[in-house]
Amino acid sequence: MPPEQLSSNRKSTDFDLRELQNVHPQDWKNPEPAHRYSLVVIGAGPAGFLTALNAAKVGAKVAIVERDRFGGACFNIGCIPSKTIIRTSRLYAEIRNADNFGAEVPSGISVNFPAVMERMRRVRARVSRRVSAQKLTSAGVDVFFGQARFAGPKAVEVEGKLLHFKRALIASGARPKVPSIPGIAAAGYLTNENVFDLDECPRRLLVLGGGPLGCELAQAFCRLGSHVNIVQDDPMFLGNEERDAAQILSEALARDGIDIHLNSQAVGVRADGKGKIVDLVSDDYKFTLTVDEILVGIGSTPNVTDMNLEDAGVHYDKDAGIMTNDYLQTSNPRIYAAGDVCSEKKFPHIEVAASEIVVRNALFWGRERLSMSAVPFCTYTDPEIAHVGLYFTEARAKDIPVKTFTVMMSDVDRAITDSEDEGFVKIHVKEGTDQIIGATVAASHAGELISEISLAMNAKIGLRALARVNYPYPTQAQAIKLAANAYLDTLRNPIRNWLRKQWL
Repeated sequence: MPPEQLSSNRKSTDFDLRELQNVHPQDWKNPEPAHRYSLVVIGAGPAGFLTALNAAKVGAKVAIVERDRFGGACFNIGCIPSKTIIRTSRLYAEIRNADNFGAEVPSGISVNFPAVMERMRRVRARVSRRVSAQKLTSAGVDVFFGQARFAGPKAVEVEGKLLHFKRALIASGARPKVPSIPGIAAAGYLTNENVFDLDECPRRLLVLGGGPLGCELAQAFCRLGSHVNIVQDDPMFLGNEERDAAQILSEALARDGIDIHLNSQAVGVRADGKGKIVDLVSDDYKFTLTVDEILVGIGSTPNVTDMNLEDAGVHYDKDAGIMTNDYLQTSNPRIYAAGDVCSEKKFPHIEVAASEIVVRNALFWGRERLSMSAVPFCTYTDPEIAHVGLYFTEARAKDIPVKTFTVMMSDVDRAITDSEDEGFVKIHVKEGTDQIIGATVAASHAGELISEISLAMNAKIGLRALARVNYPYPTQAQAIKLAANAYLDTLRNPIRNWLRKQWL
């Protein structure tokens, strides 16, 4: 992407240029294709990039085709830029709350929003070195920039050149979903594709969508100075999450000063000289909001167009994406798919797991399945909401008897010393056993805490074993040990206790 196309309203910075030199060098010339490739990869996001890199490491002849920028949405317009500004916004929240830590709140706190965004671009440029085109060429991968289109079941055409393959991977990702609200296109709106191009913080911001993206950015922009309204058509944020976790998040957003509109829908948008006027409906109540910017965060749509998938014999649905079997094969057994283009859960670490499976299955006739049973995920609000495995309701629906052990963060010493004692650790085990089948963590560092539980589930380590782990004191991970200790307490029946006393 040329620098002048980064945004229609800002010039590229030195950090933008450094990033582009890594993810889409301006002077790049596509190589001459090899006679035939062991693997052709379409898309250089996490799934495509790592598949190409790992396949080349085992000796395969690999080509990768990217139409935009290496790193995909995660590195360019998703995880990296969003988590960078979230960290800065949390710092401002801590400064305003300094008296809670026994410090004096500074007078005249002001947010330097251009500096916040410049830091984000500096971080993004630094991280882009890990997903650069040069890194793949150094590994022996042929890198092509351009739109990939299938020319039959065994070849891909890019910029007038044919790439013949034994196997192929489609990892073309997804793009933001746009709501069909009358007038929104004419009034203009933001998505994660262009919100990180801002150099001025919107004075009034409306966020459409109460999923992870909407909640994260609503809280971040509120803490950076925006008056934020968030609109969610469901009765609670994070629709698939545990209700008590979603309630904690809702209360946290309200405390930050966000105006929350649940069970509400935007039904029309128009612009005048004072801003963008949004018509909303909540049950039978109608009202309007006037804002400066509208940020849409209602999900994503898989990139399945303009690739001639029909010519390759690849079945897909424009909403659900490419259809695959348990081994990530498409309806054309030579062609695999991974990442946001085919996955219901769109997280980069799932793409990493998928890339490893594709290399084994496509190049070495493996039969590995991508299991979602112990894949954790996290919403990076404050507090964070993380989950792994089954929810309580899912277990009940599958007739799995469940015993739940919950520890409130207000009972964890380190959480108290850090003034981060909101939330809980909740671990589900199969009743009558110590087998962990799921967990939800609502805490300031939930994304870190859930990893230990995920490891235990993957390694088939039970909750009893976690009770024997010696944790450094004090840490917030102590909450996991407290939950494990609570499980041990259920095993101490009166007869056993009496026998212990007699022995002692």
